[in-house]
Amino acid sequence: MYAPQRQDTIAEDIRENGGMSVTDLAERFGVSTETIRRDLAVLEKDNRVTRVHGGAVAYRDRATNEDPIDDRQSQEADAKTVIAELAAAYLPTSRGSVIVDSGTTTALLAERVAQTDNVSVVTNSLLFAHRLSRHGHHDLRVIGGRVRGVTQAIVGTQAVEDLRGLRADIAFLGANGVTADFGFSTLDPSEARTKEAMVRAARSRIVLADSTKLGEDLLCRFASPEDVDLLITDAKAGHPVVQELRAQGLEVVHP
Repeated sequence: MYAPQRQDTIAEDIRENGGMSVTDLAERFGVSTETIRRDLAVLEKDNRVTRVHGGAVAYRDRATNEDPIDDRQSQEADAKTVIAELAAAYLPTSRGSVIVDSGTTTALLAERVAQTDNVSVVTNSLLFAHRLSRHGHHDLRVIGGRVRGVTQAIVGTQAVEDLRGLRADIAFLGANGVTADFGFSTLDPSEARTKEAMVRAARSRIVLADSTKLGEDLLCRFASPEDVDLLITDAKAGHPVVQELRAQGLEVVHP
């Protein structure tokens, strides 16, 4: 079997199985592990697989695919907790109003919001609403609209309309991608429109994003750096995206 034919079959096997090890592939095709590693390098370059330690998994384009929220809660968990702790310092202490966007990092604000007094909360996140309601928070409003199962976010025309009639003190927003030139982006157009409405509905806009989001340009932009007042991240001061955003005048807070 010629290399291109073998590589086509490898890509198909990995796509069907979700992932395969170098050893299993070498045995299947009767070639050395070094040959398989070279094949995987070619396939990864063509965006057909993603190499991992000991093998490869099916390729997923981050610009068009997203993990379910249950999976994302365990990803970068320590970093997200640190970000939520930093964000808590910006919550109104009393008689304020906040909008909380959907996302696994913003959802961690629920326990912090529960410790505030007389703060009105509006959210499009079923995960955040569930967590906050368990603490008995009395002034919680969930906007209307359509639920995206993969993110548990409420989106759509009704969501945008509900937000249009609001003026909150602060909006805490999540982002899947952050760059200095494209700004803050996400994967789904309906979520982007809802986030845009949140940006317009708040006097102050704070984005929470862990370092894996920095340097990513995704499909739909919802805010430029000029639209945001503060970025909270776990990335260090020397991160190139942090430096570029600061050069544009955006305040960035990190541990």
